[in-house]
Amino acid sequence: MMDSRSETFDQLGLSEPLLKAVDEVGYEVPTPIQMKTIPLLLAGNDVIGQAQTGTGKTAAFALPVLQKLNVDRNVVQALVLTPTRELGIQVAEAIYNYGKHLGGLRVSPVYGGQSIQKQISRLQRGLHIVVGTPGRIMDHLRRGTLNFDSLKMVVLDEADEMLRMGFIEDVEWILSQAPDELQIALFSATIPKEVRRIADRYLKNPATIEVEHKTLTVPTTEQRYLIVPEQQKVETLVRVLETEADPGEAVLIFARTKVGTDELAEKLQARGYAAESMHGDMNQAQRENVVRRLRNGQLELVVATDVAARGWDVERIGLVVNYDIPYDTESYVHRIGRTGRAGRAGKALLFVTPRQKRMLRDIERYTGQRIESEKVPTKADIAARRTELFKERILQTLEEEELELYLNLVQELAMESNRDMAEIAAAAARLARGDKPIEVTMEPVPEQVIRPDDGMVRMLINAGRQSGVRPADIVGAIANEADVPGNVIGAIDIYDRVSFVDIPAQYIRQVLERMHGATIRSQEARIRVATPRDKEVPIPKGGFKHKGKKIHPKSGKKFRKH
Repeated sequence: MMDSRSETFDQLGLSEPLLKAVDEVGYEVPTPIQMKTIPLLLAGNDVIGQAQTGTGKTAAFALPVLQKLNVDRNVVQALVLTPTRELGIQVAEAIYNYGKHLGGLRVSPVYGGQSIQKQISRLQRGLHIVVGTPGRIMDHLRRGTLNFDSLKMVVLDEADEMLRMGFIEDVEWILSQAPDELQIALFSATIPKEVRRIADRYLKNPATIEVEHKTLTVPTTEQRYLIVPEQQKVETLVRVLETEADPGEAVLIFARTKVGTDELAEKLQARGYAAESMHGDMNQAQRENVVRRLRNGQLELVVATDVAARGWDVERIGLVVNYDIPYDTESYVHRIGRTGRAGRAGKALLFVTPRQKRMLRDIERYTGQRIESEKVPTKADIAARRTELFKERILQTLEEEELELYLNLVQELAMESNRDMAEIAAAAARLARGDKPIEVTMEPVPEQVIRPDDGMVRMLINAGRQSGVRPADIVGAIANEADVPGNVIGAIDIYDRVSFVDIPAQYIRQVLERMHGATIRSQEARIRVATPRDKEVPIPKGGFKHKGKKIHPKSGKKFRKH
């Protein structure tokens, strides 16, 4: 019933630190460009990769570059040329994340518009990898602040874009300054003659890799996106589910990582949803059980990774939410193809953080379709949706149910109480709503949802994985003890011995006061406002001791290295 690509990253010859980073970032299986490129680059071949943006090509060249580094030598060993500063920053961040377990990796973007003195300072301190735009790289070479004495690899990313922007001569000049013994990887969506000329002149017997560009579309699926800061994504998801999910239809939510699916499913469970996670660590029987329960209507929501949702078909999925934007654009098309089945219209929503707008544009170019923007639902939107659904239920009951007994009851009550029948109907409606009234008390207001870092405060709790703490435990404790609405609690990060949680600023005082003496998983929960220096190590009661002197936990000078 379900399939997945058989190839895995550990079959490509990558080192353990890189495999660990890849797993943490969220890749479960390599994309076609990664499967074809990584072994060739690891073997020392020059490569021409014809692939669109969004196919996973950054990891295709970044992982081999990182594996070939000698991190003990603080010299520039690899250069990545990009056409724009935005792409340069994105590539540098990706390389840093892939190499975070190598120990001491130094990588930095270098581009025009940024202080050149700061760049010179970073170069003088020593970098392993420089990611830059051609003009600023030329500037540093001419100043002598960047040298290629130890350069081993060069990557030309989006070469056709560099040609379009008039950088192709600059690229040739930069390559002419590099050592003869150099491994080069050139990536380009198209290979015009000017790009081919560079390949013929500077690459040695290159292997050519072409990844077919499938312009895949899903015409029956309505696609929209929301700009959502990372720390507001859980609350925004709850609002979306209130306004977009149709009764009787299932919702499929995509997260990037296996851990992320588990944590998000637990947060949704804590808010009363019938949700389960599904990812690559689950065996076939476990996954099929989730799909069966989804088909049977026993589940409302499934939070899945890309691989886990590959190859199965559930007709009742009315909404797909891309909670995490995918790494490659083809995955986006596969994701939203889970809805709109059997000729029915489907809906797909994409959460985009402010820093991911470039990735949104990549998806639109790949699919050839414009994705319309949408505002985060407001309290009024939620109340209107609840009212609409409740009216539909009442009208359906009028059509389908035998109501003579209840009509007699209402008439008797009206006579006995001397009340208007409309008032009695209103009271019955309120009673029927139970603990989910039509009015909405969600906070903060929607304007705060769309502004980064607005109104949320990071809190530290002295309990983590070793205590068995889960996101649902934290949400439940804060909601119950501090009377904070569960749906306004933001991002939760759980480490071995501590946890961090984002709380709206207006609730901080009552959290600090009412959580005193509270317990999480049978352990007293000490909670305080986190500081930028807080790490995984919790602060012992009474503070640390440093060189025999006690450091109070509330002082500005905390000593955290044990």
